[in-house]
Amino acid sequence: MKSLFIFILNTFILGLFLYSKILPHKSNLDNKFKGAFNFFDSIFTPALLFLKKYIKPVKLGSFLQIDLTEVILFLLLLILLNNYK
Repeated sequence: MKSLFIFILNTFILGLFLYSKILPHKSNLDNKFKGAFNFFDSIFTPALLFLKKYIKPVKLGSFLQIDLTEVILFLLLLILLNNYK
């Protein structure tokens, strides 16, 4: 059971990384990859929207800011993974 949970967490970590890279290009996805993308989109979009309520973008300069919600979600998944090893 523990190894299944670790496998699922690793899948979500990899999924979050790929989701962040593919999101700007989601309209160009082939049909065979749309299902997997939509699965991760249905998980990560609500989580990221929830985090955006509490975490504001960090201003790095004039007309430059970074949204840290994906980074924080990534860190939370890594912390969960570390606690179960």
